[in-house]
Amino acid sequence: MSTTETRSVSWSRKIADTILKECNQQGEHEFVLERWAYVPGMLQMAMARAGVKLAEPRFLSYMQRHMDSFIGEDGSIRTYSLEEYNLDQINQGKNLFLLYEESREARYAEAAHLLAAQLIGQPRTSEGGFWHKKVYPFQMWLDGLYMASPFLAEYGRVFERPELLDEAAHQLLLIERRTRDPRTGLLYHGWDESKEQEWADATTGLSAHFWSRAVGWYVMAVVDCLEHFPVTHPKRGTIIGIFQRLCGALLKVQDQETGLWYQVLDQAGRKGNYLEASGSCMFVYAMAKALRLRYLEPSFREGMFKGYEGILAHLAEEDEQGVHLHRICHGAGLSIDRNGSYDYYISEAVLSDVPMGMAPFLLAALEVERYQEMLKDPHPSF
Repeated sequence: MSTTETRSVSWSRKIADTILKECNQQGEHEFVLERWAYVPGMLQMAMARAGVKLAEPRFLSYMQRHMDSFIGEDGSIRTYSLEEYNLDQINQGKNLFLLYEESREARYAEAAHLLAAQLIGQPRTSEGGFWHKKVYPFQMWLDGLYMASPFLAEYGRVFERPELLDEAAHQLLLIERRTRDPRTGLLYHGWDESKEQEWADATTGLSAHFWSRAVGWYVMAVVDCLEHFPVTHPKRGTIIGIFQRLCGALLKVQDQETGLWYQVLDQAGRKGNYLEASGSCMFVYAMAKALRLRYLEPSFREGMFKGYEGILAHLAEEDEQGVHLHRICHGAGLSIDRNGSYDYYISEAVLSDVPMGMAPFLLAALEVERYQEMLKDPHPSF
């Protein structure tokens, strides 16, 4: 599919319609209502952004309906426990800001204050890096940067707490410095300061491989944080610089035939490795948004569009049920039974149509379409 053909299709609306259709088919007890969690939170955010961009109230109400099933009148959050100190539990809270902006209801602000209180008291490494969870002592994972840092940055802006923007910047810069491989420029999935974990190198504390979705979480975190930084913030330029450097490393491992990225990024051609959907969508989202906001140079445009077209040509399909997305890694982590080896990463289940892939697919489509619209307008108004 050519770039011209790609631009003529509103994939974002088709993806959002498919998600809404699936939700309606499941009825009032759909799985996304079971607990406060990061994957449904990302799906709700993607649908809300689709609602705003496409002027479609049905998509916005999807997010509000799910959020309202959790947020009490006093701002309490059903199924959430601050004392878990789990960064994953912050992600769904990103939806609170739009709800508060639209309604000015105090309960949404109180819920945001509760989540911010967790981050202010989050256990930390000796350099102030957030532990991924209380049960993962002295461990920083790339995943956690997406879960918490954009929330913290937006909270700092909305509630006029500039020191929390400084904190978000510190987290982004610290984990990049600790996990970056100087040879490839890619970031390792996790780092254990204590060097005690089975998956951690005894000398560096680093995990062994570059997992696609982990790096995807990080690049999405950067572009979503930077939106909230004033241009005068002393760390803004450095963050943009390391982001562009990382995107350059990603283009070096992009599959030239399909435009996609592998589950284990630097192991193309190794037995069992495969072109994976969620990470590919995350990279396209982050690059498209960064191109639109000029965090990236225009030279990255070709690689971004090649990635998007690769998703549409090789991973997505349509039928009477709607849009489907294939080759989505079900999940991966680092623990006693998840040792971070190559064999581990390729052993996790590979699924179709699950929210872990559909949410970044929708986010990517929305950002690519926004960037395409900007290219058509010689005087963009952002």
